[in-house]
Amino acid sequence: MKILAIVPSFNEAESITHVIEAIKGENPLIDILVVNDCSNDETGALADSTGQASVVNLIGNLGIGGAVQTGFKYAVRKGYDIAFQFDGDGQHLASEIKILLDPILHNEADVVIGSRFCEKQNGFRSTPLRRRGIKVFEILNSLLIKQRITDNTSGFRAYCKKAIHFLAENYPDDYPEPEAVLLLGKNGFRLKEVPVCMQERKRGDSSITGIKSGYYMIKVLLAVLVNAMRPRIAKD
Repeated sequence: MKILAIVPSFNEAESITHVIEAIKGENPLIDILVVNDCSNDETGALADSTGQASVVNLIGNLGIGGAVQTGFKYAVRKGYDIAFQFDGDGQHLASEIKILLDPILHNEADVVIGSRFCEKQNGFRSTPLRRRGIKVFEILNSLLIKQRITDNTSGFRAYCKKAIHFLAENYPDDYPEPEAVLLLGKNGFRLKEVPVCMQERKRGDSSITGIKSGYYMIKVLLAVLVNAMRPRIAKD
């Protein structure tokens, strides 16, 4: 069973080495791909210097959607059975990787989402504005795909081989997490949430702050509504 950690990273020089070491410390058999999204710092060089990760250095900044889709395309090309996203900023806990992977390993789900909200959890739960937006997405998905997903913006996710191949060709652009939930649900993939904790970012800067948070929620809400009207995508 080949498992790949996809670590999208932009200007994460202060945390990327720790992230790689944490994943390998949890499970040394997991392969790691760092997708360096044209960082302005030493993210790519530091990731490569660990000797524990493959690194793709994008020549232009594609955003989180393009970086993650690059990881899916890599996973398809290299024949991975499972892939999971793990943020390069250190917010996700390597100790919870097993919790994320187990439903796929036991064929209970095609896609597993680590949620801060499906059970009462300690840890960082995002800003009040983003929490309100997440609640809106939860209600929308309940209506559109008849499934309650409590943490649509979580970037801590695992995928079976079928989902990897599907998303390698169809992953949304820009800030794609809520759109991907709708896309996967509409196209018949089995979604499951597991409770996880997340840490507040200790290093670097988030790409979604202040006014950008409001823009993000409006943009994604419109994208979700547009995608809801599109037909299902034929799967091989």
